[in-house]
This record gives sequence, C-alpha cells and structure tokens, in this order.
Amino acid sequence: MSEAVASPTLLFVDDEPGILSALRRLFRPHGYRIFIAESGAAGLQILEKETIDLVISDMRMPEMDGATFLKQVRSRWPQVMRVLLTGYADITSTVAAINEGEIYRYVAKPWDDNEIVSIVREATARQRLESENRRLTALTQAQNEELKALNASLEQKVAERTAELRQALSFVEQSHGELKKAFLTSVQVFAGVIELRSGPVGSLTAGHGRRVAEQARSVAKRIGLPDAEVQNIMLAGLLHDIGKLGLPDELLGKAYNTLSGEQRAMVMKHPVIGQNILMGIEKFKDAALLVRHHHECYDGSGYPDRLAGIAIPQGARILSVVNEYDSLQIGTLVQRPLKASEALSFLIENRGKRYDPVAVDAFVKLISETQKPATSELPLRTMHLKPGMTLSRDLTHRDGYMLLAKGSALTSEIIGQLIRMEQAEQQTLTLYIRQEEK
Repeated sequence: MSEAVASPTLLFVDDEPGILSALRRLFRPHGYRIFIAESGAAGLQILEKETIDLVISDMRMPEMDGATFLKQVRSRWPQVMRVLLTGYADITSTVAAINEGEIYRYVAKPWDDNEIVSIVREATARQRLESENRRLTALTQAQNEELKALNASLEQKVAERTAELRQALSFVEQSHGELKKAFLTSVQVFAGVIELRSGPVGSLTAGHGRRVAEQARSVAKRIGLPDAEVQNIMLAGLLHDIGKLGLPDELLGKAYNTLSGEQRAMVMKHPVIGQNILMGIEKFKDAALLVRHHHECYDGSGYPDRLAGIAIPQGARILSVVNEYDSLQIGTLVQRPLKASEALSFLIENRGKRYDPVAVDAFVKLISETQKPATSELPLRTMHLKPGMTLSRDLTHRDGYMLLAKGSALTSEIIGQLIRMEQAEQQTLTLYIRQEEK
C-alpha cells in the first residue's frame, strides 16, 4: 500500500497581523499546514526549522523587504515555491523580486480569493512534481551506482587492460585502410569485452567470436552471398555474444544443457539484448538482426522468436551452424566438450532439423577442404623469435585474454612489442611456432 501524501505546508510573511489572519482563514479549509511570520527574519527562522513547500511574502516590510527575503529563500531553499504579495504599484521593487527572488507569481492586494487559492494550488502541485522528479533522479543515480558496484570486477578488468587491448587491435589495423581501421577497431573492442572475464571463463571464451566470424564469413562466400551480406555476417559473428555482458561468470562457464530453467531464461535473453545494444549504431543495424536470430533453429525450436526455415535470416542460419560447432568443442553447449570430428557429426545428424541443410553442407565442405597437413610445433621464448614465424596456438595473457590468434604471422614490430611487455610486466612468454612436417 502506498503512503499517503502529506498536505503541502505554507508560510505567510507580512508585517500586518490582519493580512496574516485573512490568509490563514482563507487557506485553512483547504487542508494546508500553515505557518505565519511578521517579518523576513522570523520567516527565515521558520524555514530553518520546518519543511516549507510555498512562501507568500509581502513586498513592503520593515528591516527586510520582500525582495530581499525571497532572494534569501531562493538561495538557501531553492525548492520552495515563492509568491509575492503587495498592495503597492512599485515597479522597481517588483522587478527586483522577480529577478533576484525568481518568484513563481505576483499577486496584488486586494487579492481575489479564488485566484490566489488557484495560484497556490498550481504552485504546490508544480513543487510536488519537481520534488518527485528530484527523488526519481536521485533514485536512478543510486541504482546506477549499485549497477556499477555489481559490475566492478568487469569494469576494473576493462580499465586495467585497455592499453593491452588497443595493442592487440593494432595488429589487425595494419592490414586495413584508415577508414576501415577506425570501424574495425570499434568492432574488435566490442567483441573482446565479453572475453575479458577472469578465471577459467576468460580462457574458455577467448577467441570464440573471432573463430565464428571467420568461419561464418567463409561459408557465406562459399554460398555466394553478396559482399555486403558477407560483411554483416562477419560483424554479427564477432558481436553475437555481446548481449552476455550482463551475465554472471558462473552462467558463462556452464554448458547450456546443464542450466536450470531460471538460468536458461536469463541466457535466452542475450540475443535480444545484443540486438538492442547494436541497433543504435547505424552500421550495425543489419548485423543486429542476425545477432537477434543466431539461436533460432531450422525446425522452429530455437529462440527468441521461434522462427523456422527460410523465415530465419540466411546469415543467422549460417551463424547458428558455425557458432554451435565452436560451442560444442569448448563445452558451452553440452557438458562434455566434443572433438572437432564429433562436433561435425552432430551438425550432420541435425541437418534439416536444428540446422539449415544448405549452411551445413557448405560448412562441411569448408572444413574438409581447409584441413591442413599434419604439423608439429616448437615452443620458443621471445628472444628466439624471428619475423615470418607462424603461431600454432593462440597466445593468451596470464589474465585470460588473447594477445595473438593462432595462425598469426610474426613481424619485427610484434616481436618487439612482446619483448617490451615481458619487461614491463615481468612475465615470461612462451610462443608455440608452427613447424611443417616434411
């Protein structure tokens, strides 16, 4: 049950007792709490002790006139509504009261009872609205602070690793033009935020968005989609899990099929949240639609909208196949992480059911054609690295986020940056270098 709203409190200030009595008789039947003062100084003393909603002050008073009094009220209690009451046609004093006291209304003596009652009613209503607005603003600020506290660990991680993230993104920027640099940097920042999670969760998800984006783009090209659609699919692949930013680490670290009903309901919101995050950016609008539908299933059993068949955007159908192929292997879809061959068999078994047959067929061909000859790897310290060497594993920072992706080719600049990072952070980096078997 909501609490009853207290009656507004009025303060009448006038050096004439008869005026004060008349005002009190007029307003008492309307349910107001009323205080009276015969001078500005007395009025200020009441304001210091009581919570006043509206002041009606006479202009001409000894020692402190109405303009001076209302100016002090505005300065010390700005939330109090102020009304000027005078029987003198003193333009100079009235202008001073309006300018310095910022009064709500000016009422001339003798007043019209109905008019002054209406003015006070409107003024107190406005004062209550302004007070409620201040309360709601303060409440919103407090809730924002609570939200910041809940996400403090993530925010701290982002703040601490901004420099390292920019350094990692610079490796991508080297192969693109100036315009693409700025755009793709923003995309990579968004994509990397979800992977900046501490502990095993960060290691689990590191590189997931990049792998999904690269393979989805390859499938889209293989199917023959236009370049613009291929670009949107790649962007959606990078950002498909951006809606998981608000999820706790324990949910991100569990396989989907082990979650409780309540936990699943929380996870199932992330595609819509992801779309909402991206919709405000013009270049992401098309990709945002794919993010919304990347968990839809071909047979209509997916979420959030339970679309089926060709009602699901083609890019989302491709993302569903590639995303779940990777998720099956890292253990975020089923409890036991599957081998690559087992994950591929799962896709084939659910072809035409859970997944779009065209997308599955194209992906299976892609995997079979891109399988590389057996390779060995050689662990090396940074001082033994040479330009042109290729990583056989992802290079991950000790805090769980990825520095270099598997398959990255080393350059003199990259090697120098890695050596400086070792020196600055006093850590030893070991890189696994691909060695082709002959």
